[in-house]
Amino acid sequence: MNVGPSNSKTPPAAPALILAGLAIAVLAWLLPVSLKSISPGLLKAAGQGTPSLASYGRDLVDTEKIGPASFLLSASRLVGDPRAPALQRSLEQLSSQQPSLVAWGGWDPFLDPLFNLRSPSGQSESTPILRFFIPEHARHTLHAYLSNSGSLGVQAVLRTHDIPGTGRFVPANRPGGQPLDAVILLTALLYQGEHMSSQLQREIRGLAETAVDRKQLGALEGFYLDMLSLGRRFDWTELSELLRRADSVKTVGEFAQLARVAPDQMPFIYAAALFSDSADRVADYLIEYGKTGADDLRSALAEGQGAVRLLLERQVPVNRSGGPSLSAAGALVLEQPRLMLAVKYLGYVLGIFLILRGLDLWVVAPGRDSNRPGAGQHARAGALALVLSALVVVSTEPFLLKAAPPSEYQLQLHLPVLVAGIAPPVSSTIKTPLAMETSTLVSIGVFAVLQVVMYLICLRKINEIDEQDLPPLLKLRLMENEENLFDSGLYVGMMGTAAALVLQVLKVIEPNLLAAYSSNLFGIICVAIVKIRHVRGFRRRLILQAQAAPVAVPGPVASVAS
Repeated sequence: MNVGPSNSKTPPAAPALILAGLAIAVLAWLLPVSLKSISPGLLKAAGQGTPSLASYGRDLVDTEKIGPASFLLSASRLVGDPRAPALQRSLEQLSSQQPSLVAWGGWDPFLDPLFNLRSPSGQSESTPILRFFIPEHARHTLHAYLSNSGSLGVQAVLRTHDIPGTGRFVPANRPGGQPLDAVILLTALLYQGEHMSSQLQREIRGLAETAVDRKQLGALEGFYLDMLSLGRRFDWTELSELLRRADSVKTVGEFAQLARVAPDQMPFIYAAALFSDSADRVADYLIEYGKTGADDLRSALAEGQGAVRLLLERQVPVNRSGGPSLSAAGALVLEQPRLMLAVKYLGYVLGIFLILRGLDLWVVAPGRDSNRPGAGQHARAGALALVLSALVVVSTEPFLLKAAPPSEYQLQLHLPVLVAGIAPPVSSTIKTPLAMETSTLVSIGVFAVLQVVMYLICLRKINEIDEQDLPPLLKLRLMENEENLFDSGLYVGMMGTAAALVLQVLKVIEPNLLAAYSSNLFGIICVAIVKIRHVRGFRRRLILQAQAAPVAVPGPVASVAS
């Protein structure tokens, strides 16, 4: 029943398993694929071979769109596009050839009969479109022209001119109503010239007809306020190109909000809307992620059109803490993102499993036959590999458990107090669950790894006693002598909890009781597994072996008895 002496030599398979596991785990880590984020390496792979900001701006110059091309020039300079000087020369050449079109942002044959675009306007730079619509003679000209329109949508928008029920605007047919009148005419003219997307046209027509029926601007007034904000910042061509890529009134409102709260980011925002051909996705992304999203969008713009479209299609942040990536696998990740994500996670599990099996053969049980490992050993290594892989995934995916910070660009609604003497309602705040900080995750991971090390040390001690050529009763005495070692997981757990609390008080790590008490929890789990799963079973086997062994009576005692 005794086990022979153990082989002190290192099994040759152990180092090979550890090296293979490390190689597989590192390759999996280098794959540029993530669950809730995008790596910079994947953005770079998506942008390869696609137009840059300057090349797209050159296309706008070729179509005589001076205003939008100016935005692309500003954005290309800020991201360091090497083609920006060539775009600047082309834009300057076009502006010198058509100086009268600079104020309007480009040529529009539909607008020329109304304002004679080629006549000098006194403006040598891009001019907000509402400056041309506010003068009385311009509004009379537009009213006379649009009143003959055969479009039902245009007529519905024009009828909102006589609606008396407004909230923040002065009615357009009263003194002081010039801003609302100019916005109504601007909306109708954009509708007439089909400078809006078809979805946006249908929504505006529905809102206008509802407003006319109820004699209240209602929801349409919010759209007019947004158009007032955009019309004071964009020229005719810039506004037209933007509205062609906006599919809803909501998107127009979000762009108006972005124009108010982030005017310094507008070159990137506007360029991204034209670059991706979707103002909706750009607005949704920036309203969701705020200034961080603007920085991510800027990084994508520097890589090319493909990178911008990928970022906006997935609507996830850029993981800048992911480390290096395997750029050669970028094309494969773009083609099969889900498959490569599964390969990455399976690589973590397989790599850690091989490392644990190698450590098991090398450190825990060096005398065991490596060619005939038990099923329990595989199950134990597999369970530990899953746990450690989950910790690796959480540590390398910062946005998996951590919620996005509140956006600085969120829409804010301010309701004035309509009745005097009534205090404004107290603003209610919805408590959102706190995001788990990176320091908390790192602390939990360190405590888990410490308990795994203690678990392996206990297993090695049990195997060491089992392999000694000693009687079962003596092995039982040795096991009793190691009780403190088998309880060491509890001691390490309490020490980890105390250390975490001290570090939190000293503000070295973020205050979080979960990070502290997780050390105790892992210690309890470790000791429970060691003593119930391993120590109890080993002692039972030794007791049975001791009962089955013959009892040898010593010679002197036998002679006395006789």
